Amino acid sequence: MEYEIQKHLHYAGIPSFNLYPYTQDTECADITIMGVPFDSGVTNRPGARLGPRAIRNMSQLTNCFAYPWSYKLSDKAKIVDYGDVGYYVGANTTKVMLEETYNTAKKVFESGSKLLTLGGDHTIPYGMVRAASEKFGKLALLHFDSHQDSTPSTDGNVSHANFAYDLQAEGCIDPSHSAQVFIRTEMTKCGYNIFYAMDAVNMNMKELARQLKAIVGDMPVYITFDIDALDPSAAPGTGTPVIGGPTSAQARRLLYELRGINVVAADLVEVLPAYDHSEITALAAATIAQDLMYLMYNKE
Repeated sequence: MEYEIQKHLHYAGIPSFNLYPYTQDTECADITIMGVPFDSGVTNRPGARLGPRAIRNMSQLTNCFAYPWSYKLSDKAKIVDYGDVGYYVGANTTKVMLEETYNTAKKVFESGSKLLTLGGDHTIPYGMVRAASEKFGKLALLHFDSHQDSTPSTDGNVSHANFAYDLQAEGCIDPSHSAQVFIRTEMTKCGYNIFYAMDAVNMNMKELARQLKAIVGDMPVYITFDIDALDPSAAPGTGTPVIGGPTSAQARRLLYELRGINVVAADLVEVLPAYDHSEITALAAATIAQDLMYLMYNKE
């Protein structure tokens, strides 16, 4: 017999994300979740390969609440946890990750499902963005981060600092209809609309969302959310923290105000559990990941 209280006992059960069914059958899913436990592209502190597991564990707590959304996502959407892909060891680690994420994302999109990916470091968007662009056409990118990640890669050697440049250079992303938000570094601009943190954190989040909606228009949108977009006081467990970012409340309000845009896929990256002793970063990540799914479901 299953008792009602059991779903509120977060220490028990197999920790798929939000306790959604674990399956690789995505045919009838509205949203598919996959983990990519990869951190071979980091340039500072390693350990984000453990991020997907930490986010899934903390999602056992966040799955009970819908706030500030008007309905509980699990009551309306069919969501499945595909499990992890793209993990390997040795010289071909990055190659395997790029191939497996692309092939899996392609399969998910062909099944009619949208895709949320849990990283892992910020090298991982290549496969999902390429597959999404093939399916939906050129994408608008909403990139929440303290770093622009727009240094060109060289000779195919990619890291977490390259995807924003490389993918627009490949033609997957239209930078003029894309934005990088809460930025606190200077790198190659390559056509993106940039909202620096010193300005953005002092804006009304509803107004910032209005400006972002005007930029992306009705294009298919890919959202990539680096947890270090948040101030380190809200997300200390990350590989390259930079002070001066938004609070978790500001970030959630901004995402809530973005409802209505055409989000086809998203990822959340750079959670590093070894530096997250209070689990505040994983808690923020699991909650924001759920917000991203609300935007993908888009029924508010």
